[in-house]
Amino acid sequence: MEETNEFKVFAGSKGEALAKGICEQLGCQLGKVHIDRFSDGEFCTYFEESVRGQSVYLVQPTCPSSDNLMELLLMIDAAKRASAYKVIAVIPYFGWARQDRKDKPRVSIGAKLVANMLQTAGADRVITVDLHADQIQGFFDIPVDHIYGSNVLAPYVANLNLKKLIVASPDVGGSKRASNFAKKLHLLTNREVPMVICYKNRPDFNKVSEIRVLGDVYGKDVVLFDDIADTAGTLCKAAEIMMAGGAKSVRAVVTHGVLSGQAREKIQASALEELVCTDSIPFEQGCCTKLHVESLAQSIAHTIRAIQSHTSVSETNIR
Repeated sequence: MEETNEFKVFAGSKGEALAKGICEQLGCQLGKVHIDRFSDGEFCTYFEESVRGQSVYLVQPTCPSSDNLMELLLMIDAAKRASAYKVIAVIPYFGWARQDRKDKPRVSIGAKLVANMLQTAGADRVITVDLHADQIQGFFDIPVDHIYGSNVLAPYVANLNLKKLIVASPDVGGSKRASNFAKKLHLLTNREVPMVICYKNRPDFNKVSEIRVLGDVYGKDVVLFDDIADTAGTLCKAAEIMMAGGAKSVRAVVTHGVLSGQAREKIQASALEELVCTDSIPFEQGCCTKLHVESLAQSIAHTIRAIQSHTSVSETNIR
């Protein structure tokens, strides 16, 4: 790999596991960064090695607590003040992305606010995975490399060799995302992959009162595809309805396994065969044996190589 300057990879407290995988792919050592915490909850970060004149990649998802975002902001600021050449925020899960517009009076646009904060802190570039809405890239005035989780999730599904594979979108808003996933599976399996859509009525955040399936799932191996599994209520209810409608099997495939509250218990007790997600968010399997995790390390490492060698990222990052 030809480079115009040296680079180092560092990780926040929630990004260490993924960062180690990225460094293995790149053949480099994970940099050392230290976090000091005070008794009142305040903390500060500092690098234990020089970053002067180097491109610094900071791996940290901004979930689930705002502490993780603040940790990333402090690392960006520390790197800039230590004379780093460039500071690249690697954010596998971009929190607050669901707040991307004013869908009711007097609400904030959290995604734009976070974009502003990252730029004010001194980020020169952002690498992220499956934003909730593609247009969030436009909230930034710096380059954004948007990686698609389907690049690691679709091969896993294709290798299952499901005989009557069909893709389902858990809601109308995610139909384009699911359609792109079905097209990728078509390329990998060399056979048509049809799609159905779930219509859901959501009276409030994290609450679903009704789900209807638009399409035929009888005798089919259904793959529910979405970007985020938060409480997993929609996925579990959709799986129940599809199995009642004669589906042969139902599994959920998502990029970001937020899995808040009792999500894991719901999944374990649900009709889902399994929940497949990436390691954009670190979590322990715990009580749920239905979780399967695919790593983003290779995709992110490829992006870093492309940035360092000034080559195209999009050649293998196909939606």
